[in-house]
Amino acid sequence: MKKYFLSVFTLILPFLTFAQDAAEKGIDKIIDEKFGKATGWFVSGVFYQIPFTDDVKIYWVLFPLIIGALYFTFYFNFINFRGFFTSINIVRGKFDDLEDRENNKVEISKSKFTDDEDNPDTIRVEGHDGEVSHFQALTAALSATVGLGNIAGVAIAVSIGGAGATFWMIVAGFLGMASKFVECTLGVKYRDIEKDGTVYGGPMYYLTKGLKEKGLGGFGKILAVLFAIFVIGGSFGGGNMFQVNQAFQLVENITGGKASILHGNGWVFGLVMAVLVGIVIIGGIKKIAKVTDKIVPFMVVIYVLASLFVIFSNFNMIGDAFIQIFNGAFSPEGVAGGAVGVLVQGFRRAAFSNEAGIGSASIAHSAVKTKYAASEGLVALLEPFIDTVVVCTMTALVLIITGNVTAENASLNDAQAILLTSGAFESAISWFPYVLTVAVVLFAFSSMISWSYYGFQGWSYLFGRTKRAEYTYKILFCLFVIVGAAASLGSVIGFSDAMVFAMMVPNMVGLVLLAPKVKQELNKYLQAIKSMKG
Repeated sequence: MKKYFLSVFTLILPFLTFAQDAAEKGIDKIIDEKFGKATGWFVSGVFYQIPFTDDVKIYWVLFPLIIGALYFTFYFNFINFRGFFTSINIVRGKFDDLEDRENNKVEISKSKFTDDEDNPDTIRVEGHDGEVSHFQALTAALSATVGLGNIAGVAIAVSIGGAGATFWMIVAGFLGMASKFVECTLGVKYRDIEKDGTVYGGPMYYLTKGLKEKGLGGFGKILAVLFAIFVIGGSFGGGNMFQVNQAFQLVENITGGKASILHGNGWVFGLVMAVLVGIVIIGGIKKIAKVTDKIVPFMVVIYVLASLFVIFSNFNMIGDAFIQIFNGAFSPEGVAGGAVGVLVQGFRRAAFSNEAGIGSASIAHSAVKTKYAASEGLVALLEPFIDTVVVCTMTALVLIITGNVTAENASLNDAQAILLTSGAFESAISWFPYVLTVAVVLFAFSSMISWSYYGFQGWSYLFGRTKRAEYTYKILFCLFVIVGAAASLGSVIGFSDAMVFAMMVPNMVGLVLLAPKVKQELNKYLQAIKSMKG
C-alpha cells in the first residue's frame, strides 16, 4: 500500500508544483519560462553574431541571404526589374492562352526515382494543371508574408535602426524579388501531384529531385529533411505563435490594457483563434486559397488606405521623411551601431517580412495551375515588392511622419512595437486602432492558415501522406495557437525568427546549385511568349 501511495504521489507531484507556480506567477508566465528554456539553445545558434566593429555585431544568417539575393539579381540579368511588367500581365491573365496549347507539360525530372523518393503514379501525372490560379497562389503566399511583420516588424526596425533602416528594407525587398523568383520556379518544376490532383511541393522536393539530377542525391536528401524540420518549426513559431501573440497584444490593449478581462489570460484568446483556424485548415490549400484571395486584398487595401491618409494628411512632411530615411541610411546619428547597424536592422526585418530566400512561399506557389514553371516564378517576384517595398515603406513613413522614431523608442521591447504603430495611426485617425486591431487579427488569421499548409507539407514529407499524419499535425498546430497567445513575446519572437531563418540555410544552398535549371525554364517561357506575340 505504501508503494502504491508513493507511486501516486510521485505522479501527481509535478502537477502540484505546477499548480503552486501557477498560483504565484500565472499560467502565461510559466508557459513563457518553460518555452524559453526549451528553445534558447537553438535561438542562440541561429542568431550567433559575428563581431564587425567595436559597436556592431552581424547575424551570420544575413550573409547568405544578402549574397544569395545579389547573386540571383546579376545571374538572371536583373529579373527583379525587367520581369516586373511581365509578372503583372501574367496575374492579369494576358498569357493564359499559352496554358491551353497542346503538348505543353511541366518538365519533370529525367531521373528515375524509387518509391520512397517519388511515387511512380505521381511521375505519370506530373503534368497535371495544379490546384489554384496564379492570383490565388499569389494571395495564398502573400497572406503568409503581408502581415504583422509589416506592422510590428517595421516598428522594431525603425525604433532600433532609425529612419535609415527603411532604406535598407526597400533595398532588401528589391533584391528579394530575385530570390523569390528562383525558389518559386523550382517549386513548380519539381512538385509532386497525386492522382487526385493534390499538389506536394516546395524545397523538400526540389532539393531531393533537383540535386539528384546533379549527382548529389544524398546531399539533397539531407538538405530536404533539414528544411522539412525547420519549416514545421517555422509554422509553429513565426507562422503561428508570433502571429497570434501580436494580435492578442492589440486586442488586450483596446479592451483596457492591464485592466482588460483578457490580461494574463492570453490562452483564452488563443483558444478562440485555435478553433477558428482549425475549422479552416481542414479544407486544405483550395479552402485556404478561397479564404485568402478574399481576405488579403481587403485587408491590404484597408491598411494601405489608412497609411496613405496619414501620409497625405501631413503632405508637407513627406519630403523631410524621405530625407531622414536617406540620411539615416548612410550617416545615422544617435543610432546604435551606426550605418552597419541600420543596415542589419533593415535587412533582418525585411527578410522576416517577405521571406525571400527562406523557401516557404514556393510551397504555396507549387499548387498553381500552370504548365510553365517560370510563369509562377515571375508572379512570385511581385511578393517582396508588395510586401516590403510598398507596405513596409508606408508603415515606416507613418511612424516617421508622426514622430515615432525617437531615441526613447529604441529601447522598446518587441511587445510594445505593435502598440507603437497603433499609436502612430491613432495620432492622425483617433478611431483607427479599432480598425487596425481587426486588420491585425485578420492578418494573423490568414498568415496562420497559410503557414499551416507550409508546415503540413514538411510534415507529410517526413511522416507520409496519411490522414493520421495530417490530423496529428493540424491538432498540434492548433495547440500551438494557444501557447503563442499565452507566452510572452520575448520567447515567441526569438524562436519565430530562428526557425524562419534556419529554413534559409538548406534552401539557399539548393537555389544556388539549381539556378541553371531556372534559367532554362525562364528562357523556355519567354520564348513561348514571343511565339504567342508573333
